[in-house]
Amino acid sequence: MRDEVDDLVEAWVRERPDLDLAPVAVFSRISRLARHLDLARREAFTAQGIESWEFDVLAALRRAGEPYELSPGRLLRETLVTSGTMTNRVDRLAARGYVERSPDPDDRRGVIVRLTPDGKDAVDAAFGALLDAEQEILAEMDAADRDRLAGLLRTLLAPFAEG
Repeated sequence: MRDEVDDLVEAWVRERPDLDLAPVAVFSRISRLARHLDLARREAFTAQGIESWEFDVLAALRRAGEPYELSPGRLLRETLVTSGTMTNRVDRLAARGYVERSPDPDDRRGVIVRLTPDGKDAVDAAFGALLDAEQEILAEMDAADRDRLAGLLRTLLAPFAEG
């Protein structure tokens, strides 16, 4: 099976036979796949009436488990945004009724952000739609190939892991 990246690599081999083009064969495909994933993600979330940034915050709270709450600092670490951005996002999600703030019982100056039942419903529906879209993208691969690909990508990402 050939794809457009094969054509791209062939053209570069013809023009620059002195270069090792293995990275182009890998990363051009990853880049193209990332565009398809981003589109699928946006479509899945739009169909559920939320935006990607909303999903990121709501999903962080949902993954925390009951009672689905985190400190703003923990939300920052989970979503990799600035403090000002997070404040704005929490404000907007609170206005939609998806989260609520309450005083932090362990720090009288702090707050806790908690997922509301409406927020839980929204993130669950969006996550289901996202998984359906991602399953469709992976439909041509069997389970063993999916596992192998996940392992290869884990290896590729390992040098960038935080810690």
